[in-house]
Amino acid sequence: MSHIVVIGGGIVGLAVARELLLRRGCRVTVLEKEPRWARHQTGHNSGVVHAGLYYAAGSLKARLCRAGNRSIIDYARSRGVAARRTGKLVVAVDESELPRLHALAARAAANGVTARLISAAQAREHEPEVDCVAALHVVDTGVVDYVALSGALVRDLAEHGADLRLDSAVLGIRHRHGRVEIATGHGVDVFDGLVNCAGLHSDVVARMAGIVPTARIVPFRGEFHALRPERRHLVRGLIYPVPDPTLPFLGVHLTRGVDGEVHAGPNAVLALAREGYRWRDVSVRDLAEVAAFGGAWRLARRHLRTGVAEVRRSWSRERFARDLARLVPAIRAEDLVPHPAGVRAQAVLPDGRLVDDFLVQTGKRQVHVLNAPSPAATSALEIARHLGDRVVAAVGL
Repeated sequence: MSHIVVIGGGIVGLAVARELLLRRGCRVTVLEKEPRWARHQTGHNSGVVHAGLYYAAGSLKARLCRAGNRSIIDYARSRGVAARRTGKLVVAVDESELPRLHALAARAAANGVTARLISAAQAREHEPEVDCVAALHVVDTGVVDYVALSGALVRDLAEHGADLRLDSAVLGIRHRHGRVEIATGHGVDVFDGLVNCAGLHSDVVARMAGIVPTARIVPFRGEFHALRPERRHLVRGLIYPVPDPTLPFLGVHLTRGVDGEVHAGPNAVLALAREGYRWRDVSVRDLAEVAAFGGAWRLARRHLRTGVAEVRRSWSRERFARDLARLVPAIRAEDLVPHPAGVRAQAVLPDGRLVDDFLVQTGKRQVHVLNAPSPAATSALEIARHLGDRVVAAVGL
């Protein structure tokens, strides 16, 4: 029986470990450097179960998201984890956005997403406070508690004999005698293969394992606010702007989670550390790595105006509220309270382009997930099945 180590205890790493253990018949060890599971990207998002609306038809991201939209909800419900289908509105706030809204509706149809164009009056039947000229009602979107879902995966793994290790940062990786040696602060262990699901540190782990990654991780902090409890009635479900295809991120939006809290955001600013959840979280080493990477400078030049606008919004609650008020005019700056930020592990190519799809590199006895952007949480179980085949090929199971 092959013994595989999975590096990273977020939802993707845990789902991959479960796939290898329960469906592929492997022994599995999971190494997580933090004292608890789902500490980073999994634990810092708005809990949306995406429908597969935005992604190029036929892309891996679109296919895995569509399948994951069903499987993640089914798994959550089978484990007693809070999940529900809420639907969402993508709203065009003026006539200039209608062509992009119609193009989005066409993409939804191509991807098999249940969505329909509706009038402003119909949109207000779903969201009475919204202001728009038209909207796309996306039926398949939902919300779930991803941290609780990760806890369910951990319980599955523990019940079936997985070796689960917290506080186990990887310090070194060496290939020797056809196997993989992993050094942590607790000693050296030998495995038949490794799967790198280290998220914000995935490129570091790949280099440690002797792989030259085709993309580098540049961390972006996504800052959130929440609506005060007495103002949550302004949002019933999920309200998104029409995305601008020339910009790298979706723009601030409004999401009512499974707990009833309404999240507002995120914006996107360069984080000053791989785990830079606040402006004062600074890592000289991480900044030096970004500064030495030509792709980061090319990305900055390409989106300079957008980057400046995101930073200004980061420093001004009034600007943040103003952008939200384009969707829901009743929202004011005083309605917003700070909410914990997240950091997105964005893979960037040397020419400055963002990696838009999932990016996986393989080597002898190793599989590295170098880009698992949104909708990775939605697609976690499907990503795990996809990677299971890659592990079989890399390790020779």
